Amino acid sequence: MIQFGTGGWRAFIGEEFTKDNVRLVAQSLANIMINENACEPGFVIGYDRRFLSDKAAAWFAEVLAANGITVSFIDKYVPTPIVMFKAKQMETHYSACITASHNPADYNGIKVFIQGGRDADEIITAKIEEQVSKLKATDVKSIDFEDAQNQGLVKIINPMNEFVDSIIDFIDMEAIKAANLRVLIDPMFGVAKNALQTVLISGRCDVDVINDGENPGFGGTMPSPNAATLYRLKHMVADEGYDIGIGTDGDADRLGIIDEKGNFIHPNEVLLLLYYYMLEYKGLKGSVVRNIATTHLLDKVAADHDEDSFEVPVGFKHISSQMEADDSLIGGESSGGLTIRGHIKGKDGVFASSLLVEMISVTGKKLSEMLDEIYGKYGYAYTAEGDCTFKASQRDSLYNRIYVDKELPEFAYEIEKVSYADGLKVYFKNGGWALARFSGTEPLLRIFVEWEDKETAEALVRQIKDFLYV
Repeated sequence: MIQFGTGGWRAFIGEEFTKDNVRLVAQSLANIMINENACEPGFVIGYDRRFLSDKAAAWFAEVLAANGITVSFIDKYVPTPIVMFKAKQMETHYSACITASHNPADYNGIKVFIQGGRDADEIITAKIEEQVSKLKATDVKSIDFEDAQNQGLVKIINPMNEFVDSIIDFIDMEAIKAANLRVLIDPMFGVAKNALQTVLISGRCDVDVINDGENPGFGGTMPSPNAATLYRLKHMVADEGYDIGIGTDGDADRLGIIDEKGNFIHPNEVLLLLYYYMLEYKGLKGSVVRNIATTHLLDKVAADHDEDSFEVPVGFKHISSQMEADDSLIGGESSGGLTIRGHIKGKDGVFASSLLVEMISVTGKKLSEMLDEIYGKYGYAYTAEGDCTFKASQRDSLYNRIYVDKELPEFAYEIEKVSYADGLKVYFKNGGWALARFSGTEPLLRIFVEWEDKETAEALVRQIKDFLYV
């Protein structure tokens, strides 16, 4: 079965992620585009550095071309945000990137985007799944890639320079040039290096890069920028005197930040830093959109500046939709993805990293100093996380306990309300909260707790895990 989650379709290479299945998805999307009269102005497709990504992008393009759809093919691995940028620029109805983002190396997948370069919503992905279920292998049309090029059905493009220029035009390059910052980048063997390094060098930053080059195994770790996987970056930043360390995931739509002391800056804190900076220092206006697993401190920053804060389900499509509805200034999630009004309608680790460098340059304050300023105004909150793996045979039992029987642990804290809108979220009267929800990209049950101190937050995570696995 081909099923789309919060971040597209992802599957094991050689089991579900196969040539036949990639072609089925492509034919399904071609059918939808034809039925919706959405074939013009064509289709944009790109790919990341994963095993088979380049070939899968070609298979996908061959099917679309055989159905009479003109494909703009990015013939070099690129960050997913570049695909979204080009789709927005060309005003295509649909586009896609071959990537499994931050999943382990034995996964690959397909992210589908809709008009404006936004992540496809559940309505579109359900249509694709329905089409796939009706198709047979003999229903798939295909044309040789070279023949498609000769017929003008596949056009090779390279939007890297346009994308980089759009970021340079957006941020305060003169302030960055004057700051003389030292920056260390860890693309985690992914695709961020070229775009991010070009932006920063244009700002006269002293830039070094680690964990680059072709490595389909991602150096033996997941290409997910967190406190554990950015171990080398943390130590090098602190030991060698860099102003900031920037880690990006496999397709560069998410980021992980290391401050000048070698401390990992949680994605919640990155959102806080950027939202606060834009309101307080740049004098911008606008609401913030966060998902249910993201810090409520954003609500306090918004309220202090007479702005609104919106909570939406997990999945960046919900964030971008709400941002568009309210013309929000910023939207993001605790997993490390965010975007800003006026940029693309999806998460972008390259752009977010560049804006953080601008923040340091404009304020003249180190990352740790900016965080101290924010916590001094709005109080401190710590987010603890825990992942629970489970067998396929256990999912129904867990689902029933959470959603049907609505079982809860015996918490020692007074509950304000409980929501089942996207997982189980418990809101406590003191402002803390706890969340348990099934991952939309991996076979995991994710648990999040935000509390005013680390010890209690981690204790609550353990309590929830113990309760669910009694």
